[in-house]
Amino acid sequence: MSLSGNHVNNTCVVYLLAVSLLIITIMAKRNTDTARIYASGFDFLNQLKDNNNRDWFNLRKPDYVAELALVEQFADALLQELNLHDQIETPTGKKSLYRIYRDTRFSTDKTPYKTHWSGSYKRATKRRRGGYYFHIEPGNNFVGGGFWGPSPQDLKLIREDIAFDDAPLRKILSDEAFISTFGNLKGEQLKTTAKGFDADHKATDLLRYKQFLLIRKFTDKEVLKDNFLQLVNNSFKNMRPFFDYMSDVLSTDVNGLEL
Repeated sequence: MSLSGNHVNNTCVVYLLAVSLLIITIMAKRNTDTARIYASGFDFLNQLKDNNNRDWFNLRKPDYVAELALVEQFADALLQELNLHDQIETPTGKKSLYRIYRDTRFSTDKTPYKTHWSGSYKRATKRRRGGYYFHIEPGNNFVGGGFWGPSPQDLKLIREDIAFDDAPLRKILSDEAFISTFGNLKGEQLKTTAKGFDADHKATDLLRYKQFLLIRKFTDKEVLKDNFLQLVNNSFKNMRPFFDYMSDVLSTDVNGLEL
């Protein structure tokens, strides 16, 4: 049987594409396997906390750049992991990171630099609400997600859904994986009953929330372990039932039609 030149060329193209995909997959896996938070990053932040001024920082700018590169590698690897179980709009780990420079214009604290590393990832499309956040700071490490400042309209939709039927949200909040990861729902609450709802409503405890936050804290020792990336990723995975619930509430009406 003879093969045409076109057939051979097409076979070669398919083969090369398959090899390229395999290489990309291996490199991505290697990146997630090696990405981590290093003790040197903690050391830099501790020194910065004790010397939070521009002269000290400028003298050690090469150290900052080197440590930032390691955090970017961690953020990139975390983004790869996130995209395996969610759709993320944030294009790169570098883009997820917040600047270390503080905005001191309206603050009484005029120290010029933050003493932590942090980043956030935005979920893709308006049907996927919520976002992911990580915060690395000696003695104050955590990951979080949820709704920090819901708009008045969003807060109204959330409360109305809870008031109509609080069972779906309570089921999520009482799930074993949720409790073991986050403990309970966090966020600022009203001191009294939410406006427009009866004081004796069975869901008063949930209707008082003004913020809806999921937070998991980590010790410095946990952060420096080889498996910290997976611990963070698993924490983000465990946010999904809550995010899916909120996304439905905030993006569809009672008939399931898009708002």
